[in-house]
Amino acid sequence: MSLGDEHDGFGGVGGSGQTRTRLPEGNSGDVYGGARRPVRSSRSLITVVSVVVLLIAAIAFANRGGGDPADAAPTTGTPGTAAPTAATGVRPVNGKNGQIPTGYAHDEQGAQSAATNYAVVLGSAEMFQDGPRAEIVRAIHDPAVVEDLLKKLDASYSAGLMAGMGLDENGTAPSGLTFVSRTVPIGTKVRDYTENSATVEVWCTGLGGLAGAGSTKPVTSTWFTITQKLKWVGNDWRVESFSQSEGPTPVNGDSRASTADEIAEAVEGYGGFTYAR
Repeated sequence: MSLGDEHDGFGGVGGSGQTRTRLPEGNSGDVYGGARRPVRSSRSLITVVSVVVLLIAAIAFANRGGGDPADAAPTTGTPGTAAPTAATGVRPVNGKNGQIPTGYAHDEQGAQSAATNYAVVLGSAEMFQDGPRAEIVRAIHDPAVVEDLLKKLDASYSAGLMAGMGLDENGTAPSGLTFVSRTVPIGTKVRDYTENSATVEVWCTGLGGLAGAGSTKPVTSTWFTITQKLKWVGNDWRVESFSQSEGPTPVNGDSRASTADEIAEAVEGYGGFTYAR
């Protein structure tokens, strides 16, 4: 992990969330949006319905698939190029270490699956607590780098950092609030691959903050890329080092922001996934 980078504590590097407010559009300064739109004619309605039917048919045809092996994504490819995520028939992972999926295929696909799942646990709320953090690091890293990395991480997750997030020195949220730190992978890119090593980038979005009534640190989203250098050791892909960089970041949408209680309920009610390439 590149510990010299600026760390915002919520899975991104220098990636604080921003909020945009869109005012209603209208004519002549009418804040209520101007005159009502005319009722859509029956001809327009028929046109819209026809387009929707054709779109559904096209999607169904594209997803129909088949038994042709050519429909399956290859297990290897050219590093740095995008590849489809269609099923390959290769089991992505065959075991686990605690709650962390382990036992990946010894190929490029396995390296991408490993890097993706490792990105999730590296950006989880458990990384803010001493015991769980040590378990995560030992489960996914090359044993040769574990002890030195734990020392650096323990220093990074300092009492000052915790206080800045509204947590106590043990990484625990105040009573009545839920600490949120989740990483959601969007896609992967293989920068370099050999039989026993791989460099994989994982593009992610993350959620971080304190959810609940009265929170002064609301949950915000960030976008970042985690670059992992992996090594085939102990019959599995393990992390040698990792770093984070900001973005790529899309333009914020116009979805209504949920209340603090809604976010807390969602985090407690929706579990995470095991990802596979």
